[in-house]
Amino acid sequence: MRRSLLDISAMHARGEKIAMLTCYDSSFARVLEQAGVDMLLIGDSLGMVVQGHDSPLPVSIEDVAYHTACVARGSSSVFLLADMPFGSSQVNPQETFRNAAELMRAGAQMVKIEGGREMAATVEFLVSRGVPVCSHVGLTPQSVHQMGGFKVQGRDSAAAERIIEDAKTLESSGASILLMEAIPRTLAERICDAVQLPTIGIGASARCSGQVLVIYDMLGLGAYIPPRFVRPFIQETGSIEAAVQLYVAEVKAGRFPGPEHCYGS
Repeated sequence: MRRSLLDISAMHARGEKIAMLTCYDSSFARVLEQAGVDMLLIGDSLGMVVQGHDSPLPVSIEDVAYHTACVARGSSSVFLLADMPFGSSQVNPQETFRNAAELMRAGAQMVKIEGGREMAATVEFLVSRGVPVCSHVGLTPQSVHQMGGFKVQGRDSAAAERIIEDAKTLESSGASILLMEAIPRTLAERICDAVQLPTIGIGASARCSGQVLVIYDMLGLGAYIPPRFVRPFIQETGSIEAAVQLYVAEVKAGRFPGPEHCYGS
């Protein structure tokens, strides 16, 4: 039986760390589930690591739905979260709902939407119609051109305050999980204190309720210099299964990310 959103919330309430990895196919889904991963993210990162693009922007809702269905067929107990790709949640509410519904029909239990308070009405619209939402703040890869590249966000005080307010607004709008990417550790910890919902970090802080990495990054398969927050677990173990088990153990124990994987102010 799959973990539910209630199960994830209960883990957060009792202080149990949540281990998440991205996944795009049934074979990896089976391996990651057996290794103890709690949540799988069918991310639009597939545009870069599977399709060979230089950003996630070309990924379509049909692409994410296809890979979500693959992951769903290869797993039975992990919680499944799917990305709303670029352009799929920035349309009118009815079209956004249709896009989210396509991912839910493919097997997702929740959709992830990038953006701050400007997405609050969208989050509220979806949640009121039975679609659980994970909000994504900080570095939002779909806005890579507007941000001038894949850069750490929230380094100055004004930007940090905006991200904190974004997080609080999204929680008030009904988001059930908050993912924060590539922000200073101190800012991530302020956000953890400012909201009640589970927080997932990637280049944020070990204080977050859980962590996520791109599976190919932690296996050393990315065809690029990995970000600071990536730890190549495969180099410490020699096998995929052992690498994932070590990742889960390190997240659960609060040892990953370490200070060397986080950003200063």
